[in-house]
Amino acid sequence: MDLAAKWAVGAGPGGAESVEGDFHGFVAARSAALFRSALVLTGSRDAAEDLVQETLERACRKWRAISAKDAPDAYVRRIMVNLANDRWRRFRRTAQHPADGGPAAPGDEYGRIDSRDQLVRALQQLPIRMRTVVVLRYYHDLSDAEIAADLKISPSTVRSQLARGIDRLRRQFPEPSAPSPQQLLEGTR
Repeated sequence: MDLAAKWAVGAGPGGAESVEGDFHGFVAARSAALFRSALVLTGSRDAAEDLVQETLERACRKWRAISAKDAPDAYVRRIMVNLANDRWRRFRRTAQHPADGGPAAPGDEYGRIDSRDQLVRALQQLPIRMRTVVVLRYYHDLSDAEIAADLKISPSTVRSQLARGIDRLRRQFPEPSAPSPQQLLEGTR
């Protein structure tokens, strides 16, 4: 029996202890994924930790009702998106971060971290709904219909927001140049 099936079963004969155990199981199984999403939504490790904590706090308060739903993961994800939207409205970012540096060389772990940081910063420049759609599509692998249901918007709005978001992200990152003939002959060392 997978976790989703166990959550759908409900408290059973164990009562509140079983519900609490189910919530602890959910947190153990999903907290890393929630943190990754929160990090992309907020752009800051501290803010992401706070967002996940507040999300799980709200989910804990209503866990009996949430666990009875068909998809508790989607419900908790929606709580996080709503909280991120609220934070975004309250604390609009005014500081612009420079996007310096080029693409990372193959095997350059520090460069990959810089590239990831640049991507998170670029995502922060997107409007919150557009950013949320991009994160749900590419970090959570959700379909248009699932994103539309989570955000209570139409699938065509999801596709539109996704296309515009990806276009904006592509404009922020230059196309990698083709290797020169000399580089092709030498190969990578």
